[in-house]
Amino acid sequence: MKNDVYGVGNALVDVQVQVSDEVLARTGFEKGLMTLVDDDQQRRVLDEISQLPRNLCAGGSAANTIVGIADLGGKAAYCGKVSQDAMGSFFLDDMRTLGVGMDVAPAAEGPTGTCVVLITPDAQRTMLTNLGVSATLTPDDVDEEEIRQSKYVYIEGYLLTGETTRAAAYRAMELAQQHGVKVALTASDPFLVNMIRDEIWQLIEGPVDMFFCNKEEALSLTNSDNSTDSAQAIHQHAGNVAVTLGKSGSIIMHAGEVIAIDGVLMDAIDTTGAGDMYAGGLLYGITNGMDWRPAGRLASHCAARVVSQLGARLAEKFTPEEIEAI
Repeated sequence: MKNDVYGVGNALVDVQVQVSDEVLARTGFEKGLMTLVDDDQQRRVLDEISQLPRNLCAGGSAANTIVGIADLGGKAAYCGKVSQDAMGSFFLDDMRTLGVGMDVAPAAEGPTGTCVVLITPDAQRTMLTNLGVSATLTPDDVDEEEIRQSKYVYIEGYLLTGETTRAAAYRAMELAQQHGVKVALTASDPFLVNMIRDEIWQLIEGPVDMFFCNKEEALSLTNSDNSTDSAQAIHQHAGNVAVTLGKSGSIIMHAGEVIAIDGVLMDAIDTTGAGDMYAGGLLYGITNGMDWRPAGRLASHCAARVVSQLGARLAEKFTPEEIEAI
């Protein structure tokens, strides 16, 4: 296979900035949430933080997972829409430098999407997302041959909130089914589960082989107050389930078995991308010959390492020897 995983998501340039609680309060946005903002709102926030050090990287939920797979030594491709502007060129160059295939034609006009990540001293991240042209991704942008040459297609749940991006996600899942490629879906955010709970259940009961979510999303989806019960309920319909529990680790459901994965103790600096990196570690593991428990351990270590630093990328990559030891 050419690819371990073919990811589909909103292509955003992440702008990561450490801020004080006072600066965050001046923006008027609630701490710890992802908020969709328009061009003017994003411009005002960027003006507020213009004098602070920042880090740029190609991002978006699925893109972070795909980068994680590539950083671990996996083979990956990505489907997302950028524009013919400086941010779009940065995104393409960044992904291709990492060895990630990305051949979607850029949009002729409109801004590349951005996500301003405001990181407060308590390691909480407040994400302000301006989708830009990422919201114009269509089914025509999905590459059937890349999917045919992949072991998994990984779909970002955020795509289900837009008309054309939703159609692109369904097209990718349809092509995956046609070519015998497995489908992974991430819930992406608790607000999304609350908004389209019925649709997520239909996907879990249909094409989805692996479902990723965190504890809050799992409990909301199943109307339960117990993480293990929630994971088992989802597993009745999805072949594989991964529920992340923060510092407590995660639960993986496979072949009817509850696989408890311990958390890895680490001083958290920035929780941005923890779930994305966990998904990258698990998908890398199961597409590269690991059993589910060691793949889960690798995923847990990946999530822990990424929260111990600034940004959603691994500043220090795992060596083959480290992966083998894990």
